[in-house]
Amino acid sequence: MKYNIASLFSGAGGLDLGFEQAGFTVDWANEFDKTITPTLRKNFPETEVDDRSITDVNSNDIPETIGVIGGPPCQSWSEAGSGRGLKDRRGEVFFEYIRVIRDKQPLFFLAENVSGMLSKRHEKALTYLIEEFKKLGYSFDYKLLNTKDYGVPQDRKRVIFVGYHKKIGKKFQFPEPFDKKVTLKDVIWDLKDTAQPAKKLNKTNGEVLNFPNHEYMIGGFSTMYMSRNRVRGWDEQSFTIQAGGRHAPIHPQAPKMKFIEQDKRVFVPGKEHLYRRLSVRECARIQTFPDDFKFLYTDVATGYKMIGNAVPVKFAYELAKKIKNDLDEYYKESKI
Repeated sequence: MKYNIASLFSGAGGLDLGFEQAGFTVDWANEFDKTITPTLRKNFPETEVDDRSITDVNSNDIPETIGVIGGPPCQSWSEAGSGRGLKDRRGEVFFEYIRVIRDKQPLFFLAENVSGMLSKRHEKALTYLIEEFKKLGYSFDYKLLNTKDYGVPQDRKRVIFVGYHKKIGKKFQFPEPFDKKVTLKDVIWDLKDTAQPAKKLNKTNGEVLNFPNHEYMIGGFSTMYMSRNRVRGWDEQSFTIQAGGRHAPIHPQAPKMKFIEQDKRVFVPGKEHLYRRLSVRECARIQTFPDDFKFLYTDVATGYKMIGNAVPVKFAYELAKKIKNDLDEYYKESKI
């Protein structure tokens, strides 16, 4: 059975790739950021990429599909941002996601968002969203998960929403955490001596790089950045990979930053040369993208943005694998 799905708010395609690795086929994907779509098209040549705003996409423009996946923009829900939730224009696109589910009636849907959605100030908005999903006739659940529990070398908490159409007759059961954690040494040790600094104005080195996308943003570090330790060791998981290169974690070759006073740390004197940001490719590996997945950009900041906004591929795969098993059982029992 071929499981054709549609992807909304696709970004660079981390969620999409995880689902494809689990046996799904992404027929159609929507991403309106024109700095991202070249990467999406390159790495998913068989997928129809629609680069309009989702508000301009009629549901009839989306092919018939077994499932809908996607992570609506998270900035309005972020604990670090203004936290306006559904009152923010970016938060309102969740309604577009609901609209597509209502119109297409897929067998399942999955949405991903930041942990800030579960904060007290968003309680009413979250309750409203849950009720809207349930009105659509789906068995629905959500849970806060940390990707480090599922083979991803990164401390990254995300809320996962999964709905099964009532005809499936069961509820999604979230996968159990792995016993073993993957470390930074497991995934980026071999790249430690070959990273290149970005060119002037943080432009890409392009094709001259010995390893694709293995370049890091240059420039100073803000006082906010220096207020916390930004170094995780080789035997640990990375801090959350964010969408801004300025906030990329420091490479684990460096010692932990030295505490001076509350909200102030410094690089260990005499070791300053060891403190560089993780490269775009190192961030991609931490997000569990394979090395043959190429990120296209002129500004290195765009590379960090694509990767930081993505769902870790391995994490997506574990969720998708569980959904596929449930669909297999449904079709077998239904003799379809």
